[in-house]
Amino acid sequence: MILGVTGFFCAGKDAAAAYLQQKRGFEHISLSDIIREEIRSRGREVTLERLTEVGNELRRRYGAGVLAVRALRRMNEYSRYVVTSIRHPGEVETLRLRRDFVLLFVEAPKRVRYERSIARARKGDDLPTFEEFVAAEKRQMAGEDPDGQQLALCREEADLILRNDATLDSLHHRIEKTLRDILINRQPPRPSWDEYFMNIARVAASRSNCLSRHVGAAIVRDRQIVSTGYNGTPKGIKNCNEGGCPRCWDGAESGTRLDECLCVHGEENAIVQAACNGIGIQGATLYTTFCPCSYCAKSIINAGIKRVVYREAYAMDQTTQRLFAEVGIEISCLGKQD
Repeated sequence: MILGVTGFFCAGKDAAAAYLQQKRGFEHISLSDIIREEIRSRGREVTLERLTEVGNELRRRYGAGVLAVRALRRMNEYSRYVVTSIRHPGEVETLRLRRDFVLLFVEAPKRVRYERSIARARKGDDLPTFEEFVAAEKRQMAGEDPDGQQLALCREEADLILRNDATLDSLHHRIEKTLRDILINRQPPRPSWDEYFMNIARVAASRSNCLSRHVGAAIVRDRQIVSTGYNGTPKGIKNCNEGGCPRCWDGAESGTRLDECLCVHGEENAIVQAACNGIGIQGATLYTTFCPCSYCAKSIINAGIKRVVYREAYAMDQTTQRLFAEVGIEISCLGKQD
């Protein structure tokens, strides 16, 4: 889960993020901290004015979502994150590339927020009047610079509004209620079984050392993975990416010099691994990132596999489909997964 927290000045954004980090195990990523790192990398002092200046410069140079892109690079798919200092709709759009992103907008009445700003000001600070506070916020909400802060548009993009006009305990209670709503009603659906096992095949493909293409396969019985495989040279043979396969090493054109290829296909490896371990695969389903070639299709038929699901097309699709149709093997294309 990724929770984006944005909102008005002194609305309680940092308090909400701190609670999520301390009590709910969220990792905190601040887009403002990313700007601070950029400023320090230039050997300059971090000031409020420079934060705005460099943030606008980065958006202008690299695109409106640049800070969000840098934030996403710091994330994995298994942790919870709270992202703060979101001030531009381009950042929201980029964060929505993750299906589990939800944007919270924290707000409170102007007078309440003004009093909070006065209370937290350091002794000796030049404190603004209420009118100056309102005017400064208006500039922050929707400035004339398209690469600058656009909080008003961020509010329009928010999935949920978090009201913080009372005590800190009240804010915490509302956060818990909001979290429950998100967990029950707003999380992306679980992948189907086919999507799930295809994702396993994609992970298997990441182990491939073939210079031509990476292919992964998984064999499943009764919704249990019984074998996986990926393409590459046989055991004990120098890896393809180290020169083990002369065809791939020389960069042969697609469909040529196939007699020189020493790489074992991912589907074949999955079948062989099952055989080596004495695991029966009759009636199983094979998931593969590419449609099996005619050579693998023949092995699939003889192994007794009854269903094949693939993700991307291959040059021999029609031959494979004809062979499978003749023996009654079901074949379907799941399509590329986002």
